[in-house]
Amino acid sequence: MNVLVINAGSSSLKYQLLDTTTKKVYAKGNCERIGIDGSFIGHEENDGGKQKLEVALPDHKTAIKHVFDILAEAGFDTDKIEGIGHRVVQGGWYFPESKVVTDETLGWVREVAPLAPLHNYAEADVIEICRDMFPSIGNVIVADTSFHYNMPEKAWRYALPRDVVDKLHIRKYGAHGTSHRYIWKTTSEFLNGDVHKLVSCHLGSGASLSAIEDGHDMDTTMGLTPLDGLIMGTRCGTIDPATVCYLQRVGGYSVDEVDTMMNKQSGLLAVSGVSSDSRDIEAGAHNGDANCQMALDMFYYRTSQLIAEMAQSMHGFDTMVFTAGIGENSAEMRLGVAKELEWLGVKIDEKANEVRSDEPCVISTEDSKVKVLVVPTNEELMIALDVEALLG
Repeated sequence: MNVLVINAGSSSLKYQLLDTTTKKVYAKGNCERIGIDGSFIGHEENDGGKQKLEVALPDHKTAIKHVFDILAEAGFDTDKIEGIGHRVVQGGWYFPESKVVTDETLGWVREVAPLAPLHNYAEADVIEICRDMFPSIGNVIVADTSFHYNMPEKAWRYALPRDVVDKLHIRKYGAHGTSHRYIWKTTSEFLNGDVHKLVSCHLGSGASLSAIEDGHDMDTTMGLTPLDGLIMGTRCGTIDPATVCYLQRVGGYSVDEVDTMMNKQSGLLAVSGVSSDSRDIEAGAHNGDANCQMALDMFYYRTSQLIAEMAQSMHGFDTMVFTAGIGENSAEMRLGVAKELEWLGVKIDEKANEVRSDEPCVISTEDSKVKVLVVPTNEELMIALDVEALLG
């Protein structure tokens, strides 16, 4: 099935056209700076051709039209696109699994948008645009939160007054669920089913862990929002919640200023004082920058600490997988995290750890008590497979 996968942000729109059977990616790209001066589209095709189109993108509707025009020029008219899959950040209490777009399900995306206002409203607009412009093509909503929705109540419930959490739908929703679900599926296939308790480590500029027992999510590190859990590129991760009150009362910061600080000015960027990019921080540490080294040490410590927490939710773990930008590409970061877990019997083969591969690979030693792998994630394929299952 030829599926167009769309990932819309507040000022961007990523797309990928792929075949679910062959897994071939025909084309992909990104519409940047939508509604902002200097907008452009970066487009790539499977033959290696690339182009950058500097075009006005006043809104998402214009961006979508350009995407379909570009695909048509490459030989993919709308009649060759059999379904559209939409990545939605927050599915709230309505999307324990992916669903076909209807007036009702689209309304649900907007209803839960206050939980992810920068993403859901734009995503809902793009879904509506696709339905209006191409009514013959079916659409599917794939929410990042779906995989986590049915975790045990003891894991998702917060110890706040029941009337408050019930009224405002406050709970642990998590994120990166599509990636974690793909990691379980691919790892299980690669190991011929010899995996039961897996800690999936999605480590990128945004980062989260998921405890997956026989395909079921038992816990995850992100919470009501993607701010919770690990130290990330610019997000602080878990801190004392009273810090927010303190910053407002004593520091004089507004709610919006605290929100911006914790989401965009914290994390690895704040600790290193150099960059949110792990490559820059690693280089700084190698050159003797103590702040960069502290950023790495904190990242290793916090990540390993929460890996142990995820393992506790399953009463142990037999497999651990690194994925996403840092997880797939930084041998140094993988080794640093793994060394923190040596007391649990995790042992890394440093030579195997240096290998770069587009396929799953084992990087642990034969005598490691936990099998450690690097598995490239593919959220787009996972979304496309959901589209095929619901529309095929």
